[in-house]
Amino acid sequence: MSPIPRFIHLFRSAKHSKNLSWHANKRVKDGLLRHPADSLTWKRVDMKWPSFGAEDRNLCLGLSTDGINPHTTLSSKHSCWPVMLVIYNLPPWLCMKGKFTLLTLMIYEPKQPRNDIDVYLAPLIDDLKTLWSEGVSVYDAYKQEEFNLRAVLLWTINDFPAYGNLSGFSVKGYKACPICEEGTCSEYLKHSRKVCYMGHRKFLLESHKLRTLMKAFNGEQEFGHAPRPLYGSQILEKMSQIISRVGKFKAPTTRKQKGQGKAKIVEEPKHCYKKKSIFFELEYWEHLLVHHNLDVMHVEKNVCDSVIGTLLNIPRKSKDGIKAREDLAAMKMRHELAPKPGKGRIYLPPACYTLTKSKKQELCTCLSNIKVPDGYCSNIQSLVDLKTYTLTGMKSHDCHVLMQHVLPVAIRSVLPKNVREIITRLCLFFKSSCSKVVDISSLDKLQQEITYILCKLEQFFPPAFFDIMIHLTVHLVRELRFCGLVYFKWMYPFERYMKILKGYVRNRSRPEGCIIECYITEEAVEFCSEYMSGVQSVGLNDEVKSSIIVNRRGSVVCTVGKNELDEAHRLVLQNTINIQLYIE
Repeated sequence: MSPIPRFIHLFRSAKHSKNLSWHANKRVKDGLLRHPADSLTWKRVDMKWPSFGAEDRNLCLGLSTDGINPHTTLSSKHSCWPVMLVIYNLPPWLCMKGKFTLLTLMIYEPKQPRNDIDVYLAPLIDDLKTLWSEGVSVYDAYKQEEFNLRAVLLWTINDFPAYGNLSGFSVKGYKACPICEEGTCSEYLKHSRKVCYMGHRKFLLESHKLRTLMKAFNGEQEFGHAPRPLYGSQILEKMSQIISRVGKFKAPTTRKQKGQGKAKIVEEPKHCYKKKSIFFELEYWEHLLVHHNLDVMHVEKNVCDSVIGTLLNIPRKSKDGIKAREDLAAMKMRHELAPKPGKGRIYLPPACYTLTKSKKQELCTCLSNIKVPDGYCSNIQSLVDLKTYTLTGMKSHDCHVLMQHVLPVAIRSVLPKNVREIITRLCLFFKSSCSKVVDISSLDKLQQEITYILCKLEQFFPPAFFDIMIHLTVHLVRELRFCGLVYFKWMYPFERYMKILKGYVRNRSRPEGCIIECYITEEAVEFCSEYMSGVQSVGLNDEVKSSIIVNRRGSVVCTVGKNELDEAHRLVLQNTINIQLYIE
């Protein structure tokens, strides 16, 4: 499904055509980050290609893809990958809405496409090349004139495994960080049998006092410098050295290249890239500051799971244990925490983050007693098990709420001051990063803050705690500076939209056909409704939203207006005892 006809249809509606130039006509320009148009990437495109930036109606796009299971059963191995485009020219309250999320491809395979995803993306890349180089003739219903429409793809939005598929970067192993690349500081933990990513002191200022500490870290001083991310031209030069094939082909008969069907790298690369990404076929791609965004939603969820799992010592989620303590002893760090053999069992000395049974009970009781407004998050009480003192079944948004609002309050009386303070600062970092308005001048201070937090966490938590997701937090401020606000480039709106796509499935043997058929039908109805008078789009109209049912007696329904509802709401608040404390 080519996006070009749908772009043409959007401009045929006067309402949508007016909104597509909102970023240039009605956006507040006060030097703060409020919209993707305020980002450095957007400004770089306008400066490097003035002819593109001169036309306000030219589109700036974002691409997202992820695998979903259309059968809604976790045991099924079936996987399909919808590829979606979003339009950033729109106002902030419309950018990420499902109405303006365009489904362009539906990749169907029993398994993940992995490197072969470039084969499926080829038609979409051809359309994007056409929209950049030639453009298409479009009629603007708002200005009642024709113009040549062009479009640019600013970045992609994916979780970390899909990041590796689209970028061609190997996101596993010692060099798993796509920003640090060869400079990734990693170490293999012999007992935990995993790679940890520590050494964040090199991201500090050269004069910082933590660089000279030895006993608190690995016994050495740190005088190194943070690795510099490569430019697009440097990445392209590395990828050009790789000879790779994608798609199905007849493999050679040699033993090392035995196999058939998947993308096969003929020549072993000397760096972290597996293939040349198809996005570099776009003329402008190598000149962009950031090609693929780190998904803050999944990073925040993994950090929250690691922190809560370690504090409550949840099985299979805790980063502390016998093996983690043995790694500490092998690395000659914090000898007082080394495991000690006892009578028939191994004794683990309590660490600064270790909670007693009474403290775990206090923390879980606090979480279970929290009451939030309807729709704010899921019922946290149902996630807490007061018998085993664990949290189970947390979704991404639950971790978002816990990390930014609940956890700093819940740990106030259960942890030592130094540990409690640093975890609270970590929560406040995510809260500041996810703000809807960001001051650019505060980003340097925010970068120093997250670097200091990671260094202090290295003093408290074991090396097994520092997986790749913990390390990626040090690069979030960089992407905030280059790409703008977080809520324009995380996976929440796309995950919600994929839930809608899964609801289209009626025939379980042909789920992709059901999704595409329902999507095209709904899009056609939505398009026709734009040309019919007195017809509202799918969903509640303004009249229904402003009239809320407050009383039902038999067949009589009483409704009130918005002003009367606000007045009644204020009256209730002013006469509620629990609110009196906040009023005072």
